[in-house]
Amino acid sequence: MRGVVFDGKQIQVVGDLEVREPGAGEVLVAISAAGLCHSDLSVVDGTIPFPVPVVLGHEGAGVVEAVGVGVTHVSAGDHVALSTLANCGTCAECDRGRPTMCRQAIGRPGKPFTRGGQPVYQFASNSAFAERTVVKAVQAVRIPKDIPMPSAALIGCGVLTGVGAVLNRARVGLGDSVVVIGTGGIGLNVLQGARIAGALTIVAVDANPGKEAVAREFGATHFLTSAEGVREILPSGADHAFECVGRVELIRQAVDLLDRHGQAVLLGVPPATAEASFLVSSMYLDKSILGCRYGSSRPQRDIALYAQLYREGRLLLDELVTETYPVEDFEKAAEDAEAGRVARGVLTF
Repeated sequence: MRGVVFDGKQIQVVGDLEVREPGAGEVLVAISAAGLCHSDLSVVDGTIPFPVPVVLGHEGAGVVEAVGVGVTHVSAGDHVALSTLANCGTCAECDRGRPTMCRQAIGRPGKPFTRGGQPVYQFASNSAFAERTVVKAVQAVRIPKDIPMPSAALIGCGVLTGVGAVLNRARVGLGDSVVVIGTGGIGLNVLQGARIAGALTIVAVDANPGKEAVAREFGATHFLTSAEGVREILPSGADHAFECVGRVELIRQAVDLLDRHGQAVLLGVPPATAEASFLVSSMYLDKSILGCRYGSSRPQRDIALYAQLYREGRLLLDELVTETYPVEDFEKAAEDAEAGRVARGVLTF
């Protein structure tokens, strides 16, 4: 079968990939569509260290082909969106409703694939850039069949991360003020999360003026090409500032833009050894800097919720899909993503 493999030196679209049958508590999914997220490209450039060879992709949707022993919540023929959280469901963190903190779900890559008889790693417990993948049952969330697959694919990462950061981590409230730095796939979802939460002032900041129209469509009330103008809109600062790019100087900007009791939420992914600074004295007015893993999501709950919000016209998905590409055109999709020409490119099988 076809898949996108990174061997540590180059990316290839291969046709000789194999995946094993699902075991107990697992689901085999035929991938229909998969979003190309910058996290996939970060594996290639080394920003996210990961063992190789690896099948990339972590934002996908497809059709269940088979289920392993003990799986009852989905069955063959169901449409599903996939999460990256292969959480155990039984530890203290899972029991508290914090599956993103499950230690079984972090840093333990499996090898369900083979190529030429050699094992190949699975990225983010998902590997959606393959015609078929095997995931833990908890990662497969049934969705209505009337949701287009390219749109459904984006729920599993961009929407869970961006909207989830607003609703679950920051808990933005009615009438709050929000600044979003970076309006790529994650930033756009933060914008619409703030809109859904009822934020009054939502300021999008992006150096590319060509992104203004889509930022406003997703919920921005103001658009700036530099954070320097934020204080003219919010003289006292923002209740919430989200950094969605992954640059330390922008993290500092997010912190500096906060009002009293404000919180800066870090969503962008800088290099693993990056360090950021802030004025300690500026934090004593109850300000906070919050890390956020995967939107602090509970995928079985949240994916179903976002799917319903989409069907009601309150959550935008189709508008995120800037371009679709056959998997064979992965190189073109990656170039467009790197150049910022697409909010989200989607690979199709």
